[in-house]
Amino acid sequence: MRASSIFILIGALLLPLAAQQNDKALAVRVQRLEDIQEIQGVLLDYGRYLDARDFAAYSRLFAKDGEWVGGFGTVQGPAAIQVFMEKQITGPNRGNTFHILSNFKIDVHGDAATAWSRWTFVTPGADKKPAIAQAGRYDDTFVRENGHWKFKRRVASNDIPVPDAAPSK
Repeated sequence: MRASSIFILIGALLLPLAAQQNDKALAVRVQRLEDIQEIQGVLLDYGRYLDARDFAAYSRLFAKDGEWVGGFGTVQGPAAIQVFMEKQITGPNRGNTFHILSNFKIDVHGDAATAWSRWTFVTPGADKKPAIAQAGRYDDTFVRENGHWKFKRRVASNDIPVPDAAPSK
């Protein structure tokens, strides 16, 4: 057998292996993109359900041991989160307030993920035009639970209004 024939034979044997590796790499990349898209949907649904005061749907965005941490306090578990939010924010959204969610940075690591984003709370101003009432950021940890992404921990921090500085001594 000539050397060129041997190289052709080796190439023919290795080609399916290379294609298999490419298929696996492609599958991993596609899964990552699908995960990021689903997590972005959870981030957007959070604001949508919050503004609609649909705290039942809102609470289902959290894992069974998911935790919400923010200016109102800390609470854990979907049922407790629902009750907590219903006590903190009562009644329908008659004030026409809403959240703008932006600047998503999502990192997926298998069945866990982290995200960072910004939030802005808009209210009607005295002139009835939109006015920014508050703004801040979210630091999130996600977990894949029963095949879907859920908040493992969501920390809401306020940046505006800027907290008063502690008095100097």
